[in-house]
Amino acid sequence: MRRPEPLYRAVIILGRLIFLVNGYRFTIKGERNVPKKGGAVMAINHTGYIDFVLAGLGARKSQRWVRFMAKKSIWQHKLAAFFMTGLKHIPVDRHAGAGAFVEAVDKLKAGEVVGVYPEATMSRSFEIKELKSGSARMAQEAGVPILPTIVWGAHRIWTKDVPKRLGRTKFPIHITIGDPIVVGPDDDVAEVTQHLREVMKQLLDETIAAYPPLTGDELRYHPARLGGTAPTYEDAYAKDHHDMTRVKDQFTKD
Repeated sequence: MRRPEPLYRAVIILGRLIFLVNGYRFTIKGERNVPKKGGAVMAINHTGYIDFVLAGLGARKSQRWVRFMAKKSIWQHKLAAFFMTGLKHIPVDRHAGAGAFVEAVDKLKAGEVVGVYPEATMSRSFEIKELKSGSARMAQEAGVPILPTIVWGAHRIWTKDVPKRLGRTKFPIHITIGDPIVVGPDDDVAEVTQHLREVMKQLLDETIAAYPPLTGDELRYHPARLGGTAPTYEDAYAKDHHDMTRVKDQFTKD
């Protein structure tokens, strides 16, 4: 029997109230692809700081609570740590991720849905970046499917390099959950990861095509490949590389 989740339920209710006040308009497709029982890896694209707040809504029709993998530093803040722990999310140490991997696999085997960002870092181009293999490895070890998931529109609220826009913006938010990807025990993890990326790219294009057209300054939130003025994939990669180099240099100095 599924245990009650009073804290998670309260957070969802509060979140929905905030979404209503801000006028966000949700379109969710593929909700039935979330299994009503049993584990699953929800592999989500990463374009904005509040993606994880929204992605879990796609699992509510199946009455599932998503346990998200998130950077460990969030737990350094007492209030955030209370909620993250209470919601049973999984802290990830980017310098030593083995513990988080084991915890995620244990939750998957216990029948939980675990939310993962296989791109690892936010996409400045809003395209699907190269994926890490963790999603496929977890799904394979736990014997559960992968749910390719796209959140689109949240990046207009708060993303990298652009001032956040909170309040009553009335932005549309589209969430698409693709068909489950089954990972066999002998499947090649690299091939599964590449297949997942191709599926996510296709779902992204379909989700963008269904999204209300952007014009003027809002084209900043539309991929350059599709006529927007967001950074190109190559420019975004260069900025990411610069950021990683700066962090490594700072880490070395410290």
